[in-house]
Amino acid sequence: VVGLGGMWYLALSLLWYKINPKGQTEEVLYETIGNTGKLLKKRGKLIGKKANRKKLKKSLFLLQSELTEQHNTLREILILSRKNSGISVYNGKRVLVLAQLIEMLENAGANPVNYLKMDEQFQGYPEFAKLFQHIISEMAEQLQMIAVIGNKPTKIPKHNKLKTLFNDLDYKIQELGGIKDAQAYEAFIMFQNFLDYQEKQFDKIKRIKWLLSDHDVASEEFIDKEILKHFLISQDYSPRILLRNLSFRSTIFRHSLRMAITLMIGFVLGNLFSFQNAYWILLTIILIMRPNYGLTKARSKDRTVGTIIGGLIATVIVFLVQDVYAYAILALISFVIALSMLQKNYKASAIYVTLSIVFIYGILQPDVMTVIQYRILDTLLGAVLSYLGFLFLWPSWSFQEIRKDVVKSVEANRTYLSEIANFYIHKGNVPTSYRLARKNAFLETSNLSSAFQRMTQEPHSKQKNLNEIYQLVELNHNFLSSLASWSIYIQHHTTTEASERLNNIITKIDENLESVLKMLSIDAADKQVINLDEVISFEKQLPKFQSEEVNLSADDSHKYKRNHQEEQLIWEQLRWLYSLSVNMMKLTSSL
Repeated sequence: VVGLGGMWYLALSLLWYKINPKGQTEEVLYETIGNTGKLLKKRGKLIGKKANRKKLKKSLFLLQSELTEQHNTLREILILSRKNSGISVYNGKRVLVLAQLIEMLENAGANPVNYLKMDEQFQGYPEFAKLFQHIISEMAEQLQMIAVIGNKPTKIPKHNKLKTLFNDLDYKIQELGGIKDAQAYEAFIMFQNFLDYQEKQFDKIKRIKWLLSDHDVASEEFIDKEILKHFLISQDYSPRILLRNLSFRSTIFRHSLRMAITLMIGFVLGNLFSFQNAYWILLTIILIMRPNYGLTKARSKDRTVGTIIGGLIATVIVFLVQDVYAYAILALISFVIALSMLQKNYKASAIYVTLSIVFIYGILQPDVMTVIQYRILDTLLGAVLSYLGFLFLWPSWSFQEIRKDVVKSVEANRTYLSEIANFYIHKGNVPTSYRLARKNAFLETSNLSSAFQRMTQEPHSKQKNLNEIYQLVELNHNFLSSLASWSIYIQHHTTTEASERLNNIITKIDENLESVLKMLSIDAADKQVINLDEVISFEKQLPKFQSEEVNLSADDSHKYKRNHQEEQLIWEQLRWLYSLSVNMMKLTSSL
């Protein structure tokens, strides 16, 4: 019977895919566009001192993690479908949209200088903070509008409002650039760089709108299939993976053993006390129990509350309605709603699952009230066993694993730094290795944020070094943000020749990151003592853009100002990167 049910569902799924082959792609794509809009809106709120940066950054970390996962999901859907069915115009255009969304995620984190420096400039010229916020907010709203309207090209919002906002801001920035004052000139350079970043975002939005419309795209614009394969996360099915995980050091092995024992206990209790449907206990354990504490606890709570609410609602309906045809209709509606809400709201999904099961049993047997009672009891027992099973059977706490996530994030950022430096030194076209390094840096930083989020959901006694870990997460995000700022600028501007001084600073930052990795891999007793005098001495020698030294009466050409833009942005980013790498060293030496 189970096999026949599975075959029926498989046949139905294949039929639906034939009817609507683009459904999954469209759903994930427009959800990703909407979340990119949310990200921009949150980024806009970071401008200005009144913003609650700590709270905003935490929500940004989570949203960035979600977006990175969506990019991976969409990448797999699009690339694998291309691999199976060859190149299609629809598929090729969606791949290009994904490329724009990935670059928008990188652009969103870019700042010409660190936040303290930006605050200083916006405090002197507060009207610019409002203008930038207005532009970012409008871009976010347009992306969210595109996500809502879906595949309806005629309803895509026009560029006119954004063009007007950009023209007004550019005019005011040029006015500021005409003031012969060192402080005003420094603000002008920073605002001009920040405007460049927002213009790049606007270009991406225009490209997305164009790709989602009915315009034709030349075949040579599509990304080569062989290049795309590099961006897929390949699965390793080697027997060595299985053997490596047959150890108590493996989180998955401990989870598997924990679940197996909990299921056995549930089976014994279900049969010992003659529960009506003992397998409901086992299903509850399978659905609730997860490798980490936070998710297991949340699902236990949501499943229990959802089942009780569903049982109460079902009791009221059963008392009022005694019609098997009505039960059949209600069961069908409830089950569809339950499945549609499974990923978005687990508690609500549990309510409708309970309703659908009660109504199905209402058709099969007359004693529905007994079914409701046992359904609630089985779920309660399954939820309690899942929770207790995690607490007492080889629990996996995040503080034991998060160090590995920090190492991976630092390594990925270090590789990305190396690729950016090579590109800045040698110029030319952006290589595939550069884009892969960027993808891995965002992915590993996202994984680190997710690991920290899991840690915050665990008991306080298990949140070891929580504040220090949070600081490391924030430092890694800021480091990636600085790398993104530098990366975007050098990709879209003609840059000057790299100096030996710049190479020395990059080498020093790389050495600091190497020290961080070494300290994360050894015990506290063996960690090196940081020579703060040497650090401070080197930091003082770092070059800095000095607006006071600029000859404001000299050549006022575009090239002259562009060189100052590059000088301010590159040196500010290098100073910031060095400072962040030193702070990482200090933190890891105390862990």
